[in-house]
Amino acid sequence: MSSEAVTGLGKEALCWELAGEVRALQGAVEAVDAAAAARLGINQTDLRCLDVLLQRESAAPGELGAALGLTTGSVTAMLDRLDKLGYLTREPDPGDRRRSVVRASERTRKAAEEIYRPLAEEANAGLQHYSVDELRLLVEFVRSSREVQEKHVARIRG
Repeated sequence: MSSEAVTGLGKEALCWELAGEVRALQGAVEAVDAAAAARLGINQTDLRCLDVLLQRESAAPGELGAALGLTTGSVTAMLDRLDKLGYLTREPDPGDRRRSVVRASERTRKAAEEIYRPLAEEANAGLQHYSVDELRLLVEFVRSSREVQEKHVARIRG
């Protein structure tokens, strides 16, 4: 829909138009992640694990399980796969030798840079035409949308 057509819509119609665009964006993001996972030879849950590690720098296996909604056995199998492929490292936790600390490997960092940097640069360039106030509004919208999604995960899981 053109910007002129969107401008002519009423508030309710604009809200539904925006919801449709967010839904389409989710599909596009999932398609990029599926392509990235395929390129790396892993599944999308493994890719999400690597993303969590890149965001946090390190995590205990239990923390990864909680972040990804996985059982202990599933986390162990996933970490074994990713370790075997060289995408992460595992070391004893210096504070508690019974636990381990998991980190993304340099191979993962390089792959993420290669796959996602061009996308991030293009997206950032597209944001440059917005004013600071418009960017604040976008950040607020994305944050509140994420919070709604996180709230409903619990509801759906029941």
